[in-house]
Amino acid sequence: MMIFFKERLALLSVPKTGTTAFQAALRDRADLVISGPPELKHAPLYRYNRWIRPMYEKVCGAELEVAAVMREPVSWLGSWYRYRQRPALDGKPNSTKGVTFDDFLHACCKGKPPAYANVGSQAKFLEAQPNGCKVSHLFRYEDQNGLKTFLEQRLDIELHLERKNVSPAAELPVCPESEARLRRKRAAEFEMYQSIPVS
Repeated sequence: MMIFFKERLALLSVPKTGTTAFQAALRDRADLVISGPPELKHAPLYRYNRWIRPMYEKVCGAELEVAAVMREPVSWLGSWYRYRQRPALDGKPNSTKGVTFDDFLHACCKGKPPAYANVGSQAKFLEAQPNGCKVSHLFRYEDQNGLKTFLEQRLDIELHLERKNVSPAAELPVCPESEARLRRKRAAEFEMYQSIPVS
C-alpha cells in the first residue's frame, strides 16, 4: 500500500496484480509505503478503512481517494497456483506441487479451502464499506497502461516500470466444468471484474 498525501490518493496492493512494480517505481515519491509484512502491504479495503483512513481523516482532516488493480479471476488464480509451485514451498501445506490446476480451482471453491488454495477473494479485498469507503479508481491488471497513465497524470511524474515478483510462466488449461463451477461459486469476482471499464 502507498499513500500520496498531497494528491489525496491511496494505492492498494491487491496480491498478484503487478502492484509490486509500481511500488518499486514510486517508493521515493510516496509519503507512506507499507511494504511489509504481507498482511499490511496487501491490506484490503476494509483494513485500510479501519486503520489508515481514520488516521488521515482525524489527524489531517483529509479524505483520500483509493485506487486499486483487479486481475481477471482465472488468470489471478493461475498466478497464485504457479507462485505456490515454487521449490521453497515443497512439502509445505500451501504448496501446489502435485496438484492439478483443475483440482486447485475446485479447492478454491470450497467453503473452507485447503491451505494451498486459501488465497482469499479479490471481490472481498475490494468490497465497498458500509461507511461509504470504496475504491474510486479500479483498473484491470490487463490494462497496465491505464493505471500507469492515471498515476503519471495524478502524480505529475513519468514512470519507468520493471517487472517484479512474477510467477513462473506455465500453460494452465482449464476444463469447461471447472470454469463453470468457478464462475458459479465465485460469481462476485467475475461480476466486479466485468464492471471495470476498459480505458
